[in-house]
Amino acid sequence: MGTKTLDETGAETGAEATNDEEKQDVTTDGATADGVTGAEAEESAAEDAAAEDGADGADGVDVEAVDVPREDGPSGVGQGAAAVVAAALGLVSLTGSWVSTVAAARETLIGQLKTSSSASVATQIKEIYGDAWQTTALWGGVFALAALIVAVVVLVRPAFGAPGKPQAPWIKSVAWAGVSLGVVGLLLAVLKYTDILLGLPSAS
Repeated sequence: MGTKTLDETGAETGAEATNDEEKQDVTTDGATADGVTGAEAEESAAEDAAAEDGADGADGVDVEAVDVPREDGPSGVGQGAAAVVAAALGLVSLTGSWVSTVAAARETLIGQLKTSSSASVATQIKEIYGDAWQTTALWGGVFALAALIVAVVVLVRPAFGAPGKPQAPWIKSVAWAGVSLGVVGLLLAVLKYTDILLGLPSAS
């Protein structure tokens, strides 16, 4: 009665093999499920860390973009422009301008209208040419005086501006050029107006 047949032995062996395979499958499925769950958790943690780093980086960029350096006091653009204007006015006082040319022509026309043909040569020279010459000198003096005033204002402007901020060297150079041209132009205008320089010819 204790003897097992070959069929029974084969059946038990097959049943045990089937049970072992099922256990192995269950173990493999569990390990696979655990492995996938761990990978997903690690990936989620990595994504959270990257999102936090990106937020910190974005905040840093925004702070840097908003933090713009601020300059105290005037930039000196107006002073530079005024210095250039002063130098230009001084140059015009020496070379002449459209205004002085038109004013001189007007004085010549007025002298011709007022002077009769019977007037003396000296009178004709003075009325026709002398007044026009003086008008040209007068307008040259006006431009020279304007150049001198503007240049001096540019040079003294830092004393009334932000303390401790020096004036740009090129602004000082151009302003001093305006002062020089203005002084020379004003001197020449006075000499021409008083007939000391290139006076009218004598009628005798």
